[in-house]
This record gives sequence, C-alpha cells and structure tokens, in this order.
Amino acid sequence: MKRFAAAFLSVLFLAVPALTGATVAQAQEGGARLRIDLAGLSPRVITTSTTAMTVTGTVTNTGDRRVAKPQVRLQVGDRATTERGVSDVLAGAVIKDTPLTEFTPVADVLEPGQSAPLNITVPLTGTRAERFARPGVYPLLVNVNGTPEFGGPARLGAVSMLMPVLAGPGKQAASNRGGAPSMTLLWPLTGNIPHVYAAPYGSPMVLADDRLAAEISGDGRLNALVTAAASAVRSNSNLAKSMCFALDPDLLATVEAMSRGYLVHTDTGNVDGKGVDAAKGWLSAVRSLVGTRCVVTLPFADADLDALTRIRPGDASLATRAAGGAETIEQLTGATPLTGVLWPGGTPSASVLTALTDAGVRTVLADAGKLAPAAAGGGVTVQGSAVRVQPTDSLISAAMTGVPSVPDSVTVAATTERAVASQNGLGALAFRAGLGQPTGQQRPDHLLVAPPRRWDASAAEFGTYLEQVGAFIEAGLVTSTGLSALLADGPATSGSVGDGGQDPAGGIDAGVVSTLAGIDVQATGLAAAMQIDPTKRVKPDDVVEPVRLAELRGASLAWRGLPAAAATTNAQAELAAISGRVTVSQPKQTIALASGNSPLPVYVSNDLPVGINARFTLNNNTGLRPEDAKDWFFPASGGKNYFLPVEALRAGRFSVDVSLSTPTGTPLGSSARFELTSTEYGAITIIATVAAGVALLLLASRRIYRRVKDARAGRDVVD
Repeated sequence: MKRFAAAFLSVLFLAVPALTGATVAQAQEGGARLRIDLAGLSPRVITTSTTAMTVTGTVTNTGDRRVAKPQVRLQVGDRATTERGVSDVLAGAVIKDTPLTEFTPVADVLEPGQSAPLNITVPLTGTRAERFARPGVYPLLVNVNGTPEFGGPARLGAVSMLMPVLAGPGKQAASNRGGAPSMTLLWPLTGNIPHVYAAPYGSPMVLADDRLAAEISGDGRLNALVTAAASAVRSNSNLAKSMCFALDPDLLATVEAMSRGYLVHTDTGNVDGKGVDAAKGWLSAVRSLVGTRCVVTLPFADADLDALTRIRPGDASLATRAAGGAETIEQLTGATPLTGVLWPGGTPSASVLTALTDAGVRTVLADAGKLAPAAAGGGVTVQGSAVRVQPTDSLISAAMTGVPSVPDSVTVAATTERAVASQNGLGALAFRAGLGQPTGQQRPDHLLVAPPRRWDASAAEFGTYLEQVGAFIEAGLVTSTGLSALLADGPATSGSVGDGGQDPAGGIDAGVVSTLAGIDVQATGLAAAMQIDPTKRVKPDDVVEPVRLAELRGASLAWRGLPAAAATTNAQAELAAISGRVTVSQPKQTIALASGNSPLPVYVSNDLPVGINARFTLNNNTGLRPEDAKDWFFPASGGKNYFLPVEALRAGRFSVDVSLSTPTGTPLGSSARFELTSTEYGAITIIATVAAGVALLLLASRRIYRRVKDARAGRDVVD
C-alpha cells in the first residue's frame, strides 16, 4: 500500500508541472504572439471592375517562444447591417466569417523578435467574387495562425477591417440612389504635442526638441496632411467643396516663430534650431491651401476647455482665451475662419458654455454621442444657452480613431496600421451613407466627418483616403456640402449635452490642473507686483503673457497618456524665465559689519522691462536680525546696492541666505549666501552683557557681605 501511495504521488508530482505548463501556454496563447504590420491593401473599395485583392506586410514574433509554421489567410464575414455589427469589427470581436483563401505559409519558424514578409493576392472570381456579390460593407480579416513552442495550433495575430463594396466584381453597378446624405469633411491641422519649451518676452522662442521641424517637412505628418489635401482639392472640386480645415492657433504661431529663428533646449544648453526653412515652406503651403476655403478654429493648443475652467474655479477667462484664436489664424494665414465656430475636444460643461459665449462662439462641433439621444440627429441649441452644437458622426469618428479592443483578443483594428489607417473610416462612412443597409432603414440627412485630431498615417494613406472619399461623392453615395451651408440651416431642436457625464480617461490629469493652478497664482502675483517703466512702456501683462499661453498648452488634450510632468514643463519654464530676471547677486567676498547695527549691502539686478516691488527674506540667520519686512521697489533694466537694515546678535563669523519674493509670495531669482564677520555687539547683546555683569556684581557683593558678617560673629563669640 505504501509503495502504491509513493508511486501515485510520484506520478502526481510529474503531472502537475505538465498541467501547469499547459495552462500557462493556453493563457499566453490568449494574447497576440504575432504582430501584423500591413504595408498595403488593394483595392480599398471593391467595384464592378475589381478583379483581385492584394494584402502585403510583415509578420513579427513578439512573444518569448518560437512559433512553428506561421501561416496566413484572408477571411470575410457577412455584410454589416447594424451599427453593432460595425462596432464589433472595430473592437476586434470574434465574428462569423468564412475563408476567402487557403492558409499560405509565412515561414517555417519565427524565433522571438524575427519577422517574415506577408504577401497574398487572391483573384476575385467565381465563388470568391460571390462573397462580395451585393453592395455593402463587409468585415475582412487578415488571420495568422501558428504553433507556439509548448502549445498547440492557434490564431496568434489578426487585423480586422471594413471593406466597402459599391458593386460586386463583374456585377452591374447600381444606379445612384435618391436621398443620399450630404457630407462635410473636417481636416485637422494640429501638432502631436505642444513643442514650446519657453518663449520669454523679448527673447527667441525655445522648443523642447526639434521634432516639429521633421513634422512640417518631407514625409512628416503635418506636411503630409497639407500636401495630400492640396493635391485632392486641385483634382476634385466636389471634394474641395466638402472640406473645412481645422487649424490650431498655437501650432501656427509656433511655426511662424520658427520661421524667424529659434532655439532648441538640450541638457547642455540651447542650440540653434534647424527648421527655419521648413517653417517658411510649410506656412506658405498652408496659406495657399486655406486662403479662400472653409476654415474653423481649434482651441489654442487644442486645450481642454473644461480643465481650464478648473485652473481658476469660478473664472472662465482662460477658457475664453483658448477659444478666441480666430484672429491669430487670420493674421498668420490670411484665411477668415467661420465666425463664431469652434471645434473643441470633449463636451462643453456649463462653465465652458459661459466661456464660449464670452469668446463670441455660437456654434460648437462635438461628438453626437455626447448629445441627448433625442437631439442627436442634427444641430442642437443647448438648453439654457445661446450655443449651438453641431454633431460630428460618432461611428465614423470611432472607426478612424480606434475603439477599446475586446479583452484578450488577438485581433487589432486596421486603425493601428499606418499604411491602411483610414480603411475602417472609409467603411464606416459607406455604412452610415446607407450602403447595403435594408430598405427603409433610417439614414442621417447629413454626415459631419471628423478624423482624429492627431491622425497619424503615411503621406500615401492621407492621399488614398481623400481619393476614396472623392470617389464616394462621384458614385453618388454621398453628396458634397460645405460647412457654411450646413450651419446656415437652423438647429433641429434644443437639448442637453454631456448626458453620459465626463469621461475620466478623456480629460486632463487632476495633478496637472493643480500644478497649473499654482503656477497661475504665482504669475498673477508677479503681474500685480510689476509697474510700467515710463521709458520702456511695457505692460506687466505682456511680460507675464508667456505663462498664460503655457497654461493653455499644459491643458492640451495632446498630453493624455503622457507623463503629467511633461504637460507642465512649459509653464514652469516660463515662470522661471520671468522670476529669474530679478535676483540677488552672490557676494564675491566676506562682508564685515563695522558695528552691531551696520546695514547689509545687497546688490539686486532687475533685467525685466518693468519695475517690480519685492521683499527681502533672510534665512539661516541665527547671528543676524533684520527689520520687519517691507516692500522695496526695483527699477526696470538695472541693478544697484540696497542697504538692508540688520542687527548683529553676536560677534564672529557667520552666514545668512538672502532672497527676494513678491508681496504675494512668488519667489524671485535664487537665494544668495552672504558670509559675514562682526566685531561689534548689537544692543541686545550689550544689554544682556551689562545685565549679566550687574548680576555677577550683586552676587559677589552678597558673598563678601556674608563673609564679613560671619567674621564679626566669630570675634563676638571669642570675646
């Protein structure tokens, strides 16, 4: 019996690792082990003349185990008839599909980190053509299977996308349908992040790095957006009619400053920027593109307006400033933005609506998903305000931006693939236009298409997207309508916004808001302490203006997902650049105090173009007592010695730290350490010494008196 038990336990101990290994392998196989990078997809839309489909790219082993026999095939699902069906494709959910091709080997083995090319061309004839026989939007899947080490065959990576079919291959194209919705396309030009490190009053602009120079030249994202749009509007007047360019005033102002010469911040000091010519060329291209076309304003630096209202609770002036960039756009491009129209990120809260009204904004472009359901079909006048919200199409925006993936899914959306990033946007646009939907299903009258504000795709992809949207217009799937014409119609109804509440992941980090609020208070203290110099005539608000603009940049929606410290770097640098120009100079030698109440000579330099009131503060001053704090005035652009009344509390050598701050407590410059010597005693020391001497004299007198008294008493006893 004991031998049986021992044998059973031995088998059990051997089996446990095997079972555990299988469980781990299965768990690891639940996530993608292979990454698919698509380099091409042709065609992007299937029409009657389509004869084949080609998919190219690479497959990379991103796991920690070798994968044997990786193989790829294309799979296609039934055409989508509901928004839920489209949303499932966008999220990478498992859908019912059938093979369009057989599995094709990618490589014999893929070691961890190893890549192999993917290349599939499939004729769309016979039964394959029948899979796309009817017009509609079809789910298309690029599926890669393989056998990971210590595991079994499984799907290890996949990319899902929407494939619009205007007409089946070889089928007669359907005649243009009546009632096609009109369409307006927004084309955003805003930076990936705000790039300004510091731009102090009267000094050259300093960028945090020189990446913006790359973005506005060559194949850079911003240059590609402008180049693709310019080519498209030249070749397709109907498409040009539908387009409206959304411009970021901060981006334009930054590039304009670059064109005049700028610096780049490095760990070892500032260096000259290399993008002066690129800035001049890009600005010229933007002016040529938008000069006579529709333009709408983005908030300055694409700032989160709600966050700006929280920097100054009860004061919407920062949000008002962010919303008022139309004048900057007109000044730098020559184009006049649509009056009172703004495309902010997020949903306008009550405080934001107040700021918008103060800024003269009467129309806001916002996600239809943020509107009350009853009002989501058209323009809405927000209840309790005069602001109109014109909805952008939520489904199309989600398709182009990307949606959260299904947990543990190995499938990603085509939105993540730069070479085909617009494919799902094209599919969603075709679906929303009614392609392949059941007869009688309600379609919107108008589609306001809003791509991602920081849409990242290749130059070729931007061009392909615009070309296909133009083809949709030519095919009668949608009609072209300018934004001005759309807004000329009155709002459909009144309603509320933000019924779903604020998205915690969609706003600005609370720590960023708190830091910016503290900087704002210090900047206000600086401005209040400044005075206009009659010879320079520079306003204090102009000196502090760079801090205010940096606060707007710190609240940019572009910082979402990035370290919080990055968002506040510009504001902190601007504040330091101003406060650091008023400072106490470090003495080069020890200062000797000639008497106990000799004044302390302090040299203060003020390099600001304004005068400023400030107070001295003495720290580490155990040997010195200053007079009560008072305000001192330091004239603009100068420096001199100021004699600070102090009193030495002891003789000898000691040190004291001297610093400056505004009357409201904003620090100025850095503290300076003074090394002092004193041979004189202050009044308190003298009084204490005299008092001690008197006490000593009294004690000595008392002792002498007692001794005399005791001596007399002894003589009396003897007698």
